[in-house]
Amino acid sequence: MNLEAIGAIYRYEMARARRTVTQTIVSPVISTSLYFVVFGAALGSRIQSVGGVGYGSFIVPGLVMLSLLGQSISNASFGIYFPRFTGTIYEILSAPVSPVEIVLGYAGAAATKSVILGAIILLTAGLFVPLHFLHPVWMVAFLVLTAVTFSLVGFIIGIWADGFEKLQIVPLLIVTPLTFLGGSFYSINMLPRPWRTVALFDPVVYLISGFRWSFYGIADVNVGVSLAMTAVFLAVSLAIVWWIFRTGYRLKT
Repeated sequence: MNLEAIGAIYRYEMARARRTVTQTIVSPVISTSLYFVVFGAALGSRIQSVGGVGYGSFIVPGLVMLSLLGQSISNASFGIYFPRFTGTIYEILSAPVSPVEIVLGYAGAAATKSVILGAIILLTAGLFVPLHFLHPVWMVAFLVLTAVTFSLVGFIIGIWADGFEKLQIVPLLIVTPLTFLGGSFYSINMLPRPWRTVALFDPVVYLISGFRWSFYGIADVNVGVSLAMTAVFLAVSLAIVWWIFRTGYRLKT
């Protein structure tokens, strides 16, 4: 394992985050704070609690996941797309660096930035509503697993995209709607039965449900199922990344 190569890619990506701190940290935190003000004040006055948890506190895991998914994909996709766009990716591919080391460098940096952002959002949320961590170890586990999984998804999108517009298609048209429909601001048990069944086909439901369980001990689906689904997403993402390097898809042309 070439730790020096991994460290070089990782440090470069973290340095890029410091240069764009307004976009990567400040903007998501401000947006999340506005969600607390709007949803917490407007809906919180009408929905006193969900599952015995105050509405303002209930939406915290969903808001963290909303930012985490978006930023993980954005950081990783831009991180690998720019070397392809400028042509410097060929220097990396020709260097004595294995595909595993390349992925660890780029996806690892993206996941790190997302976890830091998630922690900052949690601290910010604590200024608005009371928070409880019944299962802190599982909370960290879900946070890290989700960040790593969707950083890999972002890496895949960055390889697939052949233009800046395509970098935004999946986050804007697929991930964000799925996050809103996945129970970020409500429990899917509040939906009528047909729509509750439909919601179970939304993969984000399992991520948010498991993450919320780690806070308050309540979940829309069994926490074991949530953990298993997260592991499946991770395995599928790893398989696609392996296929990309195995075939040279959009890397050798």
